[in-house]
Amino acid sequence: MCGWCCCLECIHNIPPLNLLFLHFSSTPGREGEEGARTLSPMASISVPDPVPSPTEDAESIRKAVQGWGTDENALIEILGHRTAAQRAEIAVAYEGLYDKPLLRTLQDELSSHFKGAMTLWAMDPAARDAKLAYKALRKKGGDRHAWVLIEVACASSPDHLVAVRKAYCSAYGSSLEEDVAACPLYKEPLKQFLVRLVSSYRYGGEHVDGELARAEAADLHGAVAAKKQPLHGDVVRIVSSRSKPQLKATFQHYKQEHGKAIDEVYFLQRHYFSTVKKELNTQK
Repeated sequence: MCGWCCCLECIHNIPPLNLLFLHFSSTPGREGEEGARTLSPMASISVPDPVPSPTEDAESIRKAVQGWGTDENALIEILGHRTAAQRAEIAVAYEGLYDKPLLRTLQDELSSHFKGAMTLWAMDPAARDAKLAYKALRKKGGDRHAWVLIEVACASSPDHLVAVRKAYCSAYGSSLEEDVAACPLYKEPLKQFLVRLVSSYRYGGEHVDGELARAEAADLHGAVAAKKQPLHGDVVRIVSSRSKPQLKATFQHYKQEHGKAIDEVYFLQRHYFSTVKKELNTQK
């Protein structure tokens, strides 16, 4: 794992379906990236009190990248400890002071993984996730990069996912949904599953239907444990359409009824999925 990494690529060793189940088994995910628990290392932001002004931060960034070396710790302290809104204000202040976009400065002055991490930190969250999704659709390796699309679709609020789709369409001239559907790297049924995830708009409230949770926990058990089909139609339907609180309740019922969390069941049963794995070209 990259020591500076703020991006989705920190979690590439988690199997895609385990990642998805973990998202919904925990506290609902990030709102545009900050303030809520998620699997992404970027989710927990500690902001200093008082917070320096955007101008002060812009000046500190300028100082950190000038000279023979880069003060990486200073950049982490600033960009890694501000909210997305605060980083946007810093970017405006920086360009106003130095007549150069902050992103361009980071791209010119940094290198390697640190450059990638800082650049992603400085981007608008929706634009950043759109970029990561775009890259994931063009990386070879079967479903090895499907976790990026799952993270983008499931770790965010419904409105953030809409913003990601808009940013994607604006940047790349096509919709995220159609690019997932046309991507030759993913096979069915994973492809259909990913299309459903990235095109969903979940209910964002806290209401939970207990009876529905119990019924759908049974449906999931039938698909994942009994039929050995992790991408069965019931799984796709439930996981791609229900709200996060509803799915959390469903997974809790699953564990109560069957003694194991659904991600544990999937992990333990993975050796039974050899046919599906070959079809999806999975190799972890």
